Amino acid sequence: MESVARGGTRWKRFAVVMVPTVAATAAIGVALSQGALAASFAVSGQSFKVSADKLVGSGFVQYGGVDTGYDLKGNKAAHPVAISAFKTATINNMCQSVVTPDVPLIGTISLQLKAGTGGTPVEAENLYIDVAQLDADAEFKNINIGVAAGESTKGPGIKKGDQANPYGFSQEADSATLKNVKQTAWATTAGTFKLSGLSMKLHKGVKECY
Repeated sequence: MESVARGGTRWKRFAVVMVPTVAATAAIGVALSQGALAASFAVSGQSFKVSADKLVGSGFVQYGGVDTGYDLKGNKAAHPVAISAFKTATINNMCQSVVTPDVPLIGTISLQLKAGTGGTPVEAENLYIDVAQLDADAEFKNINIGVAAGESTKGPGIKKGDQANPYGFSQEADSATLKNVKQTAWATTAGTFKLSGLSMKLHKGVKECY
């Protein structure tokens, strides 16, 4: 079975990314209300953008949660996210950017990281991405929608440290291919993350990946 979808999410109207059904969106909302929490560390007050020409992942699972942490003034904050996890993944032409505003005596600074260019992709194992917004062309193979998160067998499972409800909603697939990826995320974790051709630069002002 294959499913193809294109669309985006914003946290103010939180929905499951990469899901072609309205019912799945409602189910993720239930997962949030049941106390599913995402990143196992306090997230910073800065989200970051990631773009890529192509992401190919095997062993996919996705479930809902909330990243908790702080804003840039030190106040506690929480962000609804969709946690997309892959057993293995390759990423072509990846760009990551984060903007830090109001740096004393300097102003706004942007950090931009690029990797996976020149034909050698970024490689990751046990990759978890806590997504707030995503736009892409997506294709899934052998997808199951509505699986209890604790019973998912295709992906790497609920991340250790996540206080996710094992009876809450999830979806899984043998593989997922995303093209023309543009996403905003609050956290990323991986067992291994190999960045070929890594380039990292600081820029004055706002310089984002998209």
